[in-house]
Order: sequence, then structure tokens, then C-alpha cells
Amino acid sequence: MRILITNDDGARAPGIKLLEEIARSFTDDVWVVAPEFDQSGVSHAISLHEPLRVHHEGEKRYFVRGTPADCVILGVEHLMDSRPDLVLSGVNRGGNMADSIAYSGTVGAAMTALTLGVPAIALSQYFQGVEVKWDCARAYAKPMIEQLLNISWPSKVVPNVNFPHRDPGTIEGVKLCHPGHGFIEGVNVVERVDVRGLSYHWLQFRRSAEEVVDPDCDISLLRDGYITVTPLRPDRRTEWDWAAMRADFGELLNVAPLPDLS
Repeated sequence: MRILITNDDGARAPGIKLLEEIARSFTDDVWVVAPEFDQSGVSHAISLHEPLRVHHEGEKRYFVRGTPADCVILGVEHLMDSRPDLVLSGVNRGGNMADSIAYSGTVGAAMTALTLGVPAIALSQYFQGVEVKWDCARAYAKPMIEQLLNISWPSKVVPNVNFPHRDPGTIEGVKLCHPGHGFIEGVNVVERVDVRGLSYHWLQFRRSAEEVVDPDCDISLLRDGYITVTPLRPDRRTEWDWAAMRADFGELLNVAPLPDLS
């Protein structure tokens, strides 16, 4: 298997280092093509009006001054000597769920791979407060990827996997589900003035999971300690997919025994 990995937190982020470890447990043929800097919130954006600078950081390793979608396009169509069998995007620092899915560069990279005809999986580690419990993704990402590959999910679907804010061994299970709604309450716009007296602005989402009451959506299930798998399509239609996949594959996904992490 040939795997291409990318993310939106940047090429030096802890999540992509973890994902590379996981990818190398499947194969030695792992390529890293990732944004040089944090590109969170850029969704599926590609750079049409600016040139892309690519830095060769080692064998099968490239850092791109561009978006996650740029990285996938460059990797699949230009940098790799042959196309990958799978694209893995993540592991994102923070959950990609509910309304936030639309803005996710992690999901955008996986969706871009799908448009190029390459199967892809998006992976994210949900956290609460300031501490990220990476051990949850470290323990369960590999068995989740293995199960998803074995059940041969629909070719026009990206599985969006979120790991809960739990320690390994305390996971309740795995749920195929749909995205929640109402997670984003609004956007704060903060205006400031630079040293030259010119104004500039920062944007910040206001999010609250407390307003989400749907017990079967991704946010609620993550809070309850489940790994969630949300099937996503480029045309944004998910309702049929998650219901049909739950009927066909729901019993096949489970929390595998913890791997030996020693």
C-alpha cells in the first residue's frame, strides 16, 4: 500500500507525526505532503492566484506553502512517482464535527483526494479544555483504519473519524452517525491597529456543544465517549449515507483490543 498523509495544523504538528507513525505500521511507502504553516479553517480552498512554494524536506517528505487541498493535489498529480492507494488527513488537534466540518482543512484535504479518485479518511482528536489526549487516537486510529478498509465503504464517501476526549480503555464504542447542528453560535470580529496606524481584524468562532441536544449526532456521542464515524460526500449529502452505512456496516465497527504500546 502507498499512503499519502497531510493535515491542516502544519507539517510540524504533533498530530501529523502521530499519523505518520500509524501510516508506517501499514507500509514503508509513506509520503508526507503537508502545509508548511497552520492552515486551519481553509476548508477545500486551493491556491489559484498565488504560486505554491514546495520545500523538499527529505525522502518522500515535502512542506508546501499552501493549503491542505494544494498539498493533496501536488502530491497526487506531481510530487509522487505514482498515485497513492490511500490519503490520510490529520490527526487534527480538535474535533471536526457538526457545523465545523464545513470549514475544516483536514476534511477539505480528504475531500480533495476523493475528487482525484483516491480513497481518503479524515481523522481528528476531540479535546476539552487545554489538554489533548493523543493516546486515544494513538491507540485506536490503526484498528479504525483497518476496519474501514476491510468493509469497503462507498467510493464517493469520506469517513470522518473523531476520537473522544478519553483515555484508552475508557472508550464506550464506535458509532456511525450524522453531523450535529448548532455547534457554532456566531463569530467574534476583533479589530486592532498595527504600528502604522492601519486597522486589521481577527475572526474567532463562538462554539458551544451545550446547545446541541440531538443524542444521535457526532457531538453528543463524542461527549458520551464514543469514537464517531461520519460519512461525508462532496455534495454535502450525508443523511442517506450514514443511515445506510449504519445498517450495512454498523455492527462491523468496534473498539478493538488495545494494541501493545510498549
